[in-house]
Parts: sequence; structure tokens; C-alpha cells
Amino acid sequence: MRPPRPAANQRATKGGASPKIGTFSPHPEAPQVALFKDLPPLLALRAFEAVARHLSFIKAANELSVTQSALSHQVQKLEQHLGKPLFIRRTRAIDLTADGQRYYDEIRPALDAIAAATRTQRVAPGATVLRIGLLASFATLWLAPRLAGFLNRYPHIQVELLPAIQLANVDGTTIDLAIRYGKGDWPDVQAIRLMPEILSPVCSPAFKASQLHHGPLLMATSHRPFEWTDWSAHYRVDLDQHPRVMLHDYNIVVEAAVAGQGIAMGRHRLIERRLQDGSLVEAFDWPPYHSAIGYWLITPQGPANEAARCFSEWLQQACTDA
Repeated sequence: MRPPRPAANQRATKGGASPKIGTFSPHPEAPQVALFKDLPPLLALRAFEAVARHLSFIKAANELSVTQSALSHQVQKLEQHLGKPLFIRRTRAIDLTADGQRYYDEIRPALDAIAAATRTQRVAPGATVLRIGLLASFATLWLAPRLAGFLNRYPHIQVELLPAIQLANVDGTTIDLAIRYGKGDWPDVQAIRLMPEILSPVCSPAFKASQLHHGPLLMATSHRPFEWTDWSAHYRVDLDQHPRVMLHDYNIVVEAAVAGQGIAMGRHRLIERRLQDGSLVEAFDWPPYHSAIGYWLITPQGPANEAARCFSEWLQQACTDA
């Protein structure tokens, strides 16, 4: 028995060529070279980002819900893809190589952008998205524990926290508001002071007992070294005998200080819990320094949208109450 003849719209085209069904037409301006040719394995990229952020295979594996062995395998796969090591592996610690730090700094904004685009597509109907650029340390140590208060009051507003070291351009297209750390002296920026920071060098109790007078100063690359400069000028302290250790983010600075790796400039607004539980202590006997450095809300030059106005009012009140 013969198979049924194809319908007219399924028959071969002139010259015997089969018709193209569901043909994809590329964008006329799309590059002709395949995008994925230069991309590393995405699972390996995800593993590297988590390990680099935590500087710990254990914490990264717990976050991604995989074994340390599987995580290490993915990182090695990425190193093989790039042809160079990304981590310095020690017995009880790891650190990024110079190439690893550079690679992390370059890919992190792209990964943040992908995550933000994905979250935007998942927004529930009727929800308003508020995008806030800020330092990861402020988001983690101060804002996140308080954010539920805002979300409970404004359930129709979906907040996206976008970590950024550089001063973000608040134009309403990429971000709606920004929270910055500094002296508020940025040009062409509309800044509202939220609260001053209180500074004092801190370290672990064990470090204070054994290495205080010659131990390294732990500094965040995002703000080197004006905190230490202001503090040492105020108390007329010479810090030249202390070596410097530059770390990518203030979260890492805090964790390194807790682990007894050196002296950090304690931002009391952010490390209050660490001081209360005793994992960090004042390194010296001088009182904390009430500095000109603080946290600022960067707002659009023009009128802000309703979500931005609601968050601005809530944040200023939260900082007043802190």
C-alpha cells in the first residue's frame, strides 16, 4: 500500500528541493560568527563565579547544591578552556590569581545583566520593577535584613538590587536609584545624605592578642585607601609599618578579618552584628571616628517614578531609625 500523497502545501518545490518549514531568519545586523564559539561552558562559568565570590569551595558548593568535587571539576574545566590557572590553591585557603581577578571583574557585570534580564521577564502582571545600584557589602550587611519592611508595605513593587562598584548612571533606563559610599563630592550627581559612617580598625580577638603591631591592613579595592587615610590623619597614626592586602569587596574584607587575616577598617553601620557577637573587636584603644564618609542616595536629575519615591522615603526613614 502506497503512503498518502503530500498535500499541496507540502509538496516539493520546483527543482526538487524540499520546502523549508519554520526557517529562522537572523537579524540583518547580527554577526555572522557564532556567538557561542567563544563562550566557556556555562556550568563552569557559574561554578567559577560562586567560588571567586566566596573565595571558598565549601561555601560555593553549598550555595549551588553540588559536591565540592563536582564544583572543582567545573572550575578546572574553565581553567583548561582559558589555558591558565584562575586560583591559587593553598592548604586551607584559596585566592584569585591576577588573571582570575581580572576575569571575575569583567564577567560579573555581564552575569548580573543576564540575571536582571531574566528576573524582568519573570515579573508578575501588574508589578513595578525598581532597580537599585549599590555596593554588595551595603546590600548584604545593611539593606537586606531590613528590606522586608519595604516589601511588606509595597507588595506591588519588585526590588532588584544590582551590585556595582562604580558610580552608576541613574537615568531610569538601567537603574532608578543608587546608594553610594563616600563623601558625596561626585560631580553632576544629585545626592541625598542618608547617614554618616563610624569608623575604627577592627580584627579578630586572636589577631589582636598576637599580631596587632605588625599585621596587614585589609582594604577593599573599591575604596582604597581613603578610609584609612582619614582615620590615620585624625589620630595622627603612622601606618607605614603595616603591609597592605587588597581585596575585591568589603564583604571579603570583613570575612578575612574574622578569620584572623589582618586589620580591617570597621564600618560600624555594616559590622554591628560582628561587634556584638565578639567575632570582631576594636584593634586599638582610640574611640571610633565619626567621619565625613557616609552613605548617599543618588536620585535622577528629573522627576522620579512612584516606586523610586516610595523607596526613597522609606530608606531615609530607615536610616534615621538605625
